[in-house]
Amino acid sequence: MNNRTTRCLLGGVLGLLLPLTAQATADDELVFGSVAMDIPAQMLSRLEPFTEYLAGTLERDVNLRLSSSMPDAIREIVEGRSDIAYLTPVAYIRANQRGGVEPLARTITKGEDSFRLMIVVAEDSPLQSPEELAGKRFAFGDEAALLQRAAVVDSGIELADLGAYHFLGHYDNIVRGVISGDFDAGILKDTAAYRWEGNGIRILHASPALPPYVIAARAGLDPALQDRIRAALLTASPDDPASGPAMRALDENYDGFAPVSDADYDVVRGLIAPFD
Repeated sequence: MNNRTTRCLLGGVLGLLLPLTAQATADDELVFGSVAMDIPAQMLSRLEPFTEYLAGTLERDVNLRLSSSMPDAIREIVEGRSDIAYLTPVAYIRANQRGGVEPLARTITKGEDSFRLMIVVAEDSPLQSPEELAGKRFAFGDEAALLQRAAVVDSGIELADLGAYHFLGHYDNIVRGVISGDFDAGILKDTAAYRWEGNGIRILHASPALPPYVIAARAGLDPALQDRIRAALLTASPDDPASGPAMRALDENYDGFAPVSDADYDVVRGLIAPFD
């Protein structure tokens, strides 16, 4: 482990050490937060190399803070317990609305600065279209991830027409549920779907291109430091000796980061409005 990346903070541990109104770290430290897409051990293996890359590039300690849910990740960056965070589009929108969180850079997946949500089924499933999901059991992730429900409705099937649906939290839980037959279908981020495609999972439907996951900064973070973080993100590449291992660990389908603005997420605001 890079000696500038001093520790990993789980859940509310740091909250026991700092008042809720305090800034996350000392002036020479940063806390990197994240939504919980996978189980903590998996998120640690994905994000720790990236915090090490940032620590080396920025020449300061970067401490990883893993959240147990999307609402926790939002609350931590809004309250200043995380300085920067890796957020879903909806998590970013909520954090921006509640605490003035600012986007720094958005992810690039297979050459596109957008992502898609994928409805997936077991490889041997007879289902061939979203309309055939009527009466079937469906697996979502975090209950706060409204974009998942919006994407399913946009595919042509109303939630009320599903036989049942449940919120399983993490993508790996969805994959296991679909492969085991506990659920007829589920929804995954594109990179998770690509990872499992042909290994027990088949992609049934892909959403239109959506503005992707984003790394964002808490309100009040020093603008000069924000510029340095943004530069470190925009120069990261899977083929670069310094940032490559960090990019591949974060997601093997990521090609890097692209510039971003708050207005890029207006399309998501419109999609989730009926579910608010």
